[in-house]
Amino acid sequence: MTKVYLVGAGPGDPELITLKAKRVLEQADCILYDHLASAELLQLAPADAERIYVGKKKSDHARTQDQICALLVERGRQGLNVVRLKGGDPFMFGRGGEEAEALADAGVPFEVVPGVTSPLGIAAYTGVPLTHRDHTSVVTFITGHDVANIDWTKVGTSETLVIFMGLSHIAAIAERLIASGRAASTPAMAVRWGTRPGQEVLTGTLETLPGLIHERGMKPPATIIVGEVVRLRDKLSWYEKLPLFGQRIVITRAREQASTLAATLRQLGAEVLELPTIQIQRAADYGPLDLAISNLRDYDWLIFTSVNGVRCFLERLDASGSDLRALRGRICAIGPATRAALENLHLKVDVTAERYVAEGLLESLAKYDLTGARVLLARAAVARDVIPLELARRGALIDVVEAYRTTAPEALQQRATEILAHKPHWIAFTSSSTAQNLIDAVGAAALAGIRVASIGPVTSATLRHCGVAVTVEAVEFTIKDLVAGIIRG
Repeated sequence: MTKVYLVGAGPGDPELITLKAKRVLEQADCILYDHLASAELLQLAPADAERIYVGKKKSDHARTQDQICALLVERGRQGLNVVRLKGGDPFMFGRGGEEAEALADAGVPFEVVPGVTSPLGIAAYTGVPLTHRDHTSVVTFITGHDVANIDWTKVGTSETLVIFMGLSHIAAIAERLIASGRAASTPAMAVRWGTRPGQEVLTGTLETLPGLIHERGMKPPATIIVGEVVRLRDKLSWYEKLPLFGQRIVITRAREQASTLAATLRQLGAEVLELPTIQIQRAADYGPLDLAISNLRDYDWLIFTSVNGVRCFLERLDASGSDLRALRGRICAIGPATRAALENLHLKVDVTAERYVAEGLLESLAKYDLTGARVLLARAAVARDVIPLELARRGALIDVVEAYRTTAPEALQQRATEILAHKPHWIAFTSSSTAQNLIDAVGAAALAGIRVASIGPVTSATLRHCGVAVTVEAVEFTIKDLVAGIIRG
């Protein structure tokens, strides 16, 4: 049954959405999303799902609330699965009640999917519990939009006071709270972009916080918390102590392969900007690979130099009349990621390079007599010829076949120019092609002032040849060690 789902997107960190929210997003036909909903969550929806921005910033509303309600009713009546994606929780100052009423009045089926509301996320990510046995047993949530119509003598006595959307009126709010009997020395803090890598926190007192906000020039959206629990921040704060907190890091891997690196960096507190500078495409001609697959039993060795090579080889094997039973030869992998891809297929890897580059693979094969051995190397269309030339010199009969090719994505120049103009802290390159494609698109000068992390010496050589200085280079040529290098800085 199709429905309209009013979904809480959480406070900002996309991993804080619920499992149910993830499920309905994955089944959505149409999404109406807010300014505060993480853009990453939109990627959970099917590619062909309609996406409509209905965000509201101060004095900048894409749609009025009446228009949003009308859209929900209209799309719901079309028999679509509609997701109204809202920052925080739909029923906590999210106007979800109004939207639910509109749907109920129109007879459109709906469900409400709660989300982590911003104060709960802020409490967790700033180390300020909203309740604590030694400090408070009462929490009051209020909106700071309409200062004059709130009875501050009542709400001001709450031990913990959480003020939504009150940043622009903080001076007036503090003045009324103090006039209502709250001590001017009461701890208070303002948090902008809570739970995100750009989280900004100002702490002070009721008396000093308005001035601090003015001096810093803090802008909405922000949440204010007043109460003794704010004193616990120095002791309990953990998020801002993560090793990469506040670092904006650009990763250039192909979109299909970026998830592991992106997730690792985010877990360490970084803001990750995905800028794929390569895309994996079909081979120009699968004839040579298909012929090799039809003769798999004749090969003594199969060499794989990338995860993409493993994946594309398997896809062509699946499309053929053969299967894994046709593999007779020994298997060689260039590194642990490639080895893991093969082992996921329940294949035994006989040789893994100790140094994860072509030269290291050749070193690992040195103890084997390859005279007359038939070797299949399935790889990218454009790659270094170090392996085939050296194996041929050792007497091997080697077939090099194209399993895939890499190209620069469309609109790379425009996307790269936009991202690099804001000078991220780091940019990470995981291959020579990721580096070369970006430099070809925007020039080496665009990387000036940005620290550069390289996966290994071959990639570093490409960067330096193009006039780009390398800040750190992975020692073991792995994603794990690349991240370790960025942490070392």
